[in-house]
Amino acid sequence: MTSTDPVLNYFKQIARIPRPSGGEEEITVWLEEWAGTRGLHHCRDATGNLFIYAPATPGMETAPTVVLQGHLDMVCERTPDAPIDPSCEPLQLIIEGEWLRANDTTLGADNGIAIAMAMALLDESNGVHPSLELLFTVDEESGLTGVAGLDGSLLQGRILLNLDSEEEGVLTVGCAGGQQTDIVLPLDWERAPADATTWLLRVHQLYGGHSGVDIHHGRANANQILAEAIERLGTTARIAHLQGGTAHNAIPRDSQATLCLANETEADAQQQVQRLEGELRQRIGTVDPNLAIALEPWNEAAAQVLTRSSQGQLLGLVSGLPHGVYRMSEEFSGKVQTSNNLATLRMTEAQLEIICSQRSFVPGELADLTARIEAIAVAHGAGATSDPGYPGWEPEMSSMLLARCKRVFHREFNREPKIEVIHAGLECSSIGERVPGMDMLSFGPTICDPHSPQERLHLPSVSAVYRFLRAVLASFGT
Repeated sequence: MTSTDPVLNYFKQIARIPRPSGGEEEITVWLEEWAGTRGLHHCRDATGNLFIYAPATPGMETAPTVVLQGHLDMVCERTPDAPIDPSCEPLQLIIEGEWLRANDTTLGADNGIAIAMAMALLDESNGVHPSLELLFTVDEESGLTGVAGLDGSLLQGRILLNLDSEEEGVLTVGCAGGQQTDIVLPLDWERAPADATTWLLRVHQLYGGHSGVDIHHGRANANQILAEAIERLGTTARIAHLQGGTAHNAIPRDSQATLCLANETEADAQQQVQRLEGELRQRIGTVDPNLAIALEPWNEAAAQVLTRSSQGQLLGLVSGLPHGVYRMSEEFSGKVQTSNNLATLRMTEAQLEIICSQRSFVPGELADLTARIEAIAVAHGAGATSDPGYPGWEPEMSSMLLARCKRVFHREFNREPKIEVIHAGLECSSIGERVPGMDMLSFGPTICDPHSPQERLHLPSVSAVYRFLRAVLASFGT
């Protein structure tokens, strides 16, 4: 893929437009203007999902309409040293050999590359495709909430190609369902000890990643390490503030607490932190080699701290909640069946707010895990509320679209594609509920470490996937 490639050129333009979940208006207007200059009809539904309609190329008028689908928003993660905030500033793109990444932020290839491929496709002067309906949904990364409000009546096609998978050569035929649990723990405070100094305890430089596709790697959770570190410091460490994680679908990379320490315990506290860091490096160094725990003086004195009872409840709750793989699948070898991400910690003066994100291919097991999380919360004096969640997408191995795509893939690349399910949410699950009879398949280029600042896009795989997409569309004319 060269710098003049139309897909890459469109992606560069997309990367200049901030598009956090809930903030897709600018990218939507830009796409509407692009469609308008090409005479393409477009509209939005009440939720804000964007539809762009393109007529068939000559000779393809009788072929069935195909829906090309992706989402407009991206996860906006960054390192502490990132030069920009991806939620409100243009990304800084860097090409390193065969890979494209952003400068210390998420890249947004998940799912900006779908938008770029659809745009490049409609710009081709010699393209061959049936009538197309481009469906670009909003608010996908916050829990598939945009597609949950999809107006299915605006789609006539009953064949859907979702461009939101992340491994070239794989045809995805199913995905996990998911559910979110919001936990609220009331807090009690007292005046900070007069003889204490204030310190900042930081757990940082973890790898993080996508809480669905990366959960099996066993990467550390910064929120749980923070709780373990505070417990190691003992009862002389008093919590004044605490926060960690950034998004429900990102494994927490950073977490921190403001602590009051009695003066005579400071040297011992530093030793305890260093000892824990060493132990964790031995335990998880292969998956999180850059793990760092730092205890640093803080220049603002804390006026109040949690009572000992309230602090005990908090630490017990954070330590007691599950994180990671809950069960592996017996049906799909090597695939996670059920998992939980202990995603975020947010403290106000009144309460600690925790978000947990559960996923599973098995609805009953998802319900069981959610009930377990709720019970743990209640046992530690907290309240818990779980949303209705989103459904899984059950594989349909007799799909005519799957058979077609397998034939085209073999013809184009002289090898067989992998047929897989994914332990992450794909919008196919909700679209299938709202548009009965939709035959669906998902594929996409290779994207490593989405939902983290290490996200990178394999450029040769973009070329291969775009070639495959063009070939699949042209096959409807034969």
